[in-house]
Amino acid sequence: MDVGGRRRRGVRLTAAALVALLALAGCGSDAGDNADSAPAAAPAERDQAGGAADQAGGAAEPGAGKAEPGAGAGAPDLRVDQRSIIYTGTMRVQVEDVDDAARSAIATVTAAGGFVGGDQRRSADADARAELELRVPAAKFHGVVEDLAKLGRQQRREIRTEDVTEQMVDLDARITTQRARVESARRLLAKATSISDLVSLENELSRREADLASLVAKKERLADLTSLSTITVSLVGPDASTADEETEVGFMVGLRGGWKVFLTSMTVLLTVLGAVLPWLLVIGVPLTVLLVVLRRRRRTGPPPAMPGGPAAPLPTGPPPVPAARSGP
Repeated sequence: MDVGGRRRRGVRLTAAALVALLALAGCGSDAGDNADSAPAAAPAERDQAGGAADQAGGAAEPGAGKAEPGAGAGAPDLRVDQRSIIYTGTMRVQVEDVDDAARSAIATVTAAGGFVGGDQRRSADADARAELELRVPAAKFHGVVEDLAKLGRQQRREIRTEDVTEQMVDLDARITTQRARVESARRLLAKATSISDLVSLENELSRREADLASLVAKKERLADLTSLSTITVSLVGPDASTADEETEVGFMVGLRGGWKVFLTSMTVLLTVLGAVLPWLLVIGVPLTVLLVVLRRRRRTGPPPAMPGGPAAPLPTGPPPVPAARSGP
């Protein structure tokens, strides 16, 4: 009995051990299957995430393409033809005939699309002179300058430039802001309900509109200077001096300057004298006559009388000499 019980107990233990081994093998296989399935799922999730990122990138590309031109528009344009530049030129040209040269200069400017802003001439035979202020389009400035230099013998040329691009950009921004402020004031004015609010808003609107008009005028002025350049050309006759009067030195130059100053001083003095002379004739002459009469009366008037009796006669002879005293 004991031997049979021991056998049955051994069989049971063996069976239990086999069941435990089979259970452990099953858990290991499940874990391996889970481990194998996890890496397979991870790439799938990564693929899905990558697809979503690609879709997001594809959706963002049109927006990015639209933003790129905006970024380029905000960047400054460094091309010369896109900048606002004011050209100013001054020339002096010696010609044979000033009038003919002036007509040729005006024709050249008119053909270039410009006009004459000022014309001053002095006719004095060979020493004639013409001062012309010419406005020409900025794109044709240098060409017109070269054409004017060919009218005769060029003695002087000065060309100055001023870049006002930043000022134009600043004015554009300020005008946009000021217009927005004006519109805001108008909307508030339309909603005003009390007299005090109405008056204050009208004053504020007037001030903002005045500021806006000032900014617009400044921009128009700069636009005019940048679109039309100014050339001041002096056309002189063949006998005109080649040197500028400002740079001349020497005794004769000083003498001419002193003589001009003297003539100017005499002109001023004579002008003042002419203005004062009527007053001298009307007031000064009678006053002088009155003073002369008063002085004569003082010299020829009677002697003053003594108090208490008639005036004593004035002695006519020499004064008496006192007698000499004799000794005791």
